[in-house]
Amino acid sequence: MMTRRDLLQTVGMGFGGCGLASAAATTHFPVKAKHIIFIFLNGGMSQVDTFDPKPMLQKYHGKPMPAGPNLRTERKTGNLLGSPFQFNRCGKSGIEVSEIFPRVGANIDEFAVIRSMYTDRPNHEPSLLIMNCGVPLPGKPSMGSWLSYGLGSMNRNLPSFVVLCPGVPVIGSQLWTSAFLPAVHQGVHLETKEKDVRKLVPYISPRRSAEEQRRQMDLLASLNKLQPESKFESGVESMEVAFRMQKEAPEVFDITKEPEKVRERYGDTAVGRGCLMARRMVEKGVRMVQIYHGNGQPWDNHDDIQIHRTLAREADPGIASLIEDLRDRDMLKETIVLVGGEFGRTPSVEVSGLVTHQNGRDHNNHGYSMLVAGGGFKGGITYGATDDFGFKAVDKRVYAHDLQATMLHQMGIDHTRLTYRYGGRDFRLTDVGGSVINDLLA
Repeated sequence: MMTRRDLLQTVGMGFGGCGLASAAATTHFPVKAKHIIFIFLNGGMSQVDTFDPKPMLQKYHGKPMPAGPNLRTERKTGNLLGSPFQFNRCGKSGIEVSEIFPRVGANIDEFAVIRSMYTDRPNHEPSLLIMNCGVPLPGKPSMGSWLSYGLGSMNRNLPSFVVLCPGVPVIGSQLWTSAFLPAVHQGVHLETKEKDVRKLVPYISPRRSAEEQRRQMDLLASLNKLQPESKFESGVESMEVAFRMQKEAPEVFDITKEPEKVRERYGDTAVGRGCLMARRMVEKGVRMVQIYHGNGQPWDNHDDIQIHRTLAREADPGIASLIEDLRDRDMLKETIVLVGGEFGRTPSVEVSGLVTHQNGRDHNNHGYSMLVAGGGFKGGITYGATDDFGFKAVDKRVYAHDLQATMLHQMGIDHTRLTYRYGGRDFRLTDVGGSVINDLLA
């Protein structure tokens, strides 16, 4: 009987390559999307200041909330805080978008605006884990790792899953871990505060010749064969990917290869450069690229919601240019672009003793918004709704598992069947929940 090790050695491509080799035959559904780009606005973007306008919130600005949900928040909040930003009807669909996202608004007909997201926890760490790994506790594989494990790589010279951030978000590498999946499926983290590709991808320029490195890799592989099913197998596979990256990564990650006008259109910010780099990576076959807006939690504006204007100015050009370029290259139809964060913000002003300026909003896990485009999702629609003040999702509520299940479906995967046995049970990204949202699909 052929062992797993024999099979991998026979195909000569490692576990990820094995997944790719059989992907066409083993996907559960017709493949509508091949890539995911997740632009993560970490910290908690306010839905009522961006993509979920609430006239009643403006009407009752500065007053206590009238009859309606009296939901618990993490910190003390006071009267209602109307949005300081104007909303405009955009595109042929007429979807209302905040003035702080003008270029996203110009492309809103490509997006489904989900206005009924919710999650269980009102603090960052568990909510980040739920959105990225499907559970509120650390130690489970991330969505990009599940995709890499299930579908394999489309380009053996590049990782399947890349994470871009100028620093690290709260929790850090736990958000792109492969956990108990083979290590080769873990996300490769690049710090986008660096512009020089030699600093962006340190040690990518080898000190030894390719022939010498190849001899080292072959020696490691031969040593690994001495212990069947060695725990070091995944480590060797990861080294193989790193070895092959030397050929293609410097070219892909170097955005100076793009014309100056293109770089100006995306914007010279970490998130803008990340969006441009993401486009170049999916063109070369990377399965999933995750772009975090900034170090820590930049959208966590407890003190002053006006900071959202600055943050949106950094993100808006890159998001819009990415959509435009994917559409012009006929790649949007096979690339899911997801925009959002771990939760939203309260319609009421925060008045806790932890703020110095009472013009911000507390965390809101009861209702928030996310945008999704491409990959067979409908464009120019809104889905679901929060209450009159934007506090709680009340119509067509969407949990992270539902969104994850729907994206996996578009990638050809039944989320209930993509499992890995560990510790005596079968684990999956969507844990024990999740339903495909067919109304979002074209």
